[in-house]
Order: sequence, then structure tokens, then C-alpha cells
Amino acid sequence: MLRNDHRAVERLFKRYEDAGPRAFVEKRTIVDRIIEELSVHAAVEEQVFYPVTRATVPAVERVALESLEEHHVVKWLLSELEDMDPEDERFDAKVMVLIESVRHHVGEEESDYFREVRSELGGKALGELGEALAKARDGAPTRPHPRSPDTPRGNMIGGAVGMIDRAVATLSGVVQGGISAAQDLVDRVRGNTSRRAAPTGPRRTRKTARSVRGGTNVAVDQVIASVLEAKESAHRVAREARTGAARTAKAARTGAARTAKAATKGG
Repeated sequence: MLRNDHRAVERLFKRYEDAGPRAFVEKRTIVDRIIEELSVHAAVEEQVFYPVTRATVPAVERVALESLEEHHVVKWLLSELEDMDPEDERFDAKVMVLIESVRHHVGEEESDYFREVRSELGGKALGELGEALAKARDGAPTRPHPRSPDTPRGNMIGGAVGMIDRAVATLSGVVQGGISAAQDLVDRVRGNTSRRAAPTGPRRTRKTARSVRGGTNVAVDQVIASVLEAKESAHRVAREARTGAARTAKAARTGAARTAKAATKGG
């Protein structure tokens, strides 16, 4: 899903690069789409992907923190572009800096970050993470909020902000959307006082998970616990398979040695 987001944004980048120098209306339309796509994508990664993978894949800690800083820069650019006239002499320059920044970010994320996650987590754990990402996407903000916290628990209101963003997109939804967002926020705050799901898995991973969980909310805690459980289950199956293969190989070597010894005696 995250890779598909990258591809969708890259197509918008190419459309902008191909637009004529005076295609102001087209550029405004394309940038509005870029703003929405990147706002949703950044929120989903910040609310779920980064905290969960930091807690379950210790090797990504450094690149995750760098990714958060890159998001911070991108969101400020998006917020500036949101209200800027496409005929402004700085508009094209700002968009090109945005494009270069995002392409660099995507390159590192797909070559380093995603590879570490795939290597550490099995299919079931990745499935758990994917389901959580899809749920977060439904309520993610559609506009940049560079002043808002980008890590749990601060960004636990991301769902409420996202609902408000979507509600104000249509005049008829403003009032009801605000009420729903407020109720959602209340529910999240109340839920945050409930008992947290304890992480499971190898000792090193549990230690990292606990350090990250100190700042996460209950929903993310539950995803972390599910991913850790699935990860440990996959590792246990792999260990058992290796042990079984080793025993089979040893038995085969023993049998071959006995056969050879018997053949020697017979000769």
C-alpha cells in the first residue's frame, strides 16, 4: 500500500514536470492532489507504520527518526504551497524542492526501511501491520498539519483532525463532521486509560517495544502486540523447520556411514 502511494505521487510529479510554464490552472490542480496524497500518506506512516516498526524491528530506529524529520520538512512545504498562487515566482521552485525531497525520501524508504521490515517480519506480521495501515488511512488528514505532533501519543488526535479535514471539504458536512470528530477524540482519550497490550517476542525486541510503547496510544499498542506475536510465531516455525532439517540430514549421514561400513565389511 505504501509503495502504491509512492507510485501515485510520482505520477503526479511527472505530470507537474510535463506541464507548460504557464499552465497555472493545471499546476494548481496537480499540486492540490499532491498535497492531499502526501498528507494522507505521511499521517498513516506517522500514526502506525513508524511506531509499530520501531517497536518490532530494532534495526530501523535511525532511519525512522530521519524519516520523521523528512516528513517535517515536506509538510511545511505543503502548507506553504496550499495557499500560494501558482503564478508566484517562487511556486515552481518550491514544488521542485518538494519533488526532490520526496524522491530522496522514497528512495531511502524503499531501499533501506522496507527491506529491513520485510526481512524481520513474516507474512502474518506484515498482514497485521497492513490491516492497521488500511484502517488508519480511512481517517487520515487530507491537509498538512506541520505544527501537529508527528509521534504517538501526540498524534493520537490524527483521526479527529482527519475527520475535520474531510468534513470541511463539503459545506454540508461541516457541523456533523465536527461533532463526530469531537466524539472520536473523546473516545480515544478515554480509551488511552485502558490497560495496554503487553509486547511479546524475543527479549531484545521486547525491550525496544517497551521503549517505544512509552509514548504510544492503546490502538498502536495492540498492533505492536499483534505484530510481535505473529513475528515470534513465524520465527518459531522457522527454527523448528531448521531443527527438523538438521536432524534429517544427520540421520541421512548416519545411515550413509552405516551402509558404507557394512559394504566394506561385506567386501
